[in-house]
Amino acid sequence: MAILEIIEAPDPRLKTISTPVDTFDDQLKILVADMFDTMYAAHGIGLAAIQVGIPLRVLVIDLQPEDEDAEPEACDHDGHDHHHQPTKRTPRIFINPEILDPSAETKSYQEGCLSVPDIYADVERPSACRVRWHDLDGKAHEEPMDDLMAVCIQHELDHLNGVLFIDHLSRLKRSMALKKLEKARKAA
Repeated sequence: MAILEIIEAPDPRLKTISTPVDTFDDQLKILVADMFDTMYAAHGIGLAAIQVGIPLRVLVIDLQPEDEDAEPEACDHDGHDHHHQPTKRTPRIFINPEILDPSAETKSYQEGCLSVPDIYADVERPSACRVRWHDLDGKAHEEPMDDLMAVCIQHELDHLNGVLFIDHLSRLKRSMALKKLEKARKAA
């Protein structure tokens, strides 16, 4: 599979409203696999297709990074003793996702974004919601979500509507975040 380039703010493509997926084919499976590769390589927990320049309503999320605290496990597949770091990966794919019944109760989480590197800010969002989506085979699903999963799906779904997490901040905080990003780019 491939690691794709992640578009960064203020790239105007991030303001695109993504179009629904209507063909559930091998090309879609390749895109999703590449998105997971890209997200894991960048140590992210969520990625929208538009972040890699594809304006389709596709999200990948995995809240479980590698389990750094676990003892490396020995595995003996080929007669040699190898040690590997166990992972708690739980990859999830959301195609054409919709948020239903967002809770009146909100929660503030410190959010970051692969398209706005090294900028973190508190964003207030509904603390729970129901989500309806399709899987890679086009089958429909619906599930209640809360805590970090609810926050993450709302953050990623914003991308599909051309919204970044910094757009939820006051104008002053947003412009400070973009200036900091620009400064970091110049320094690099």
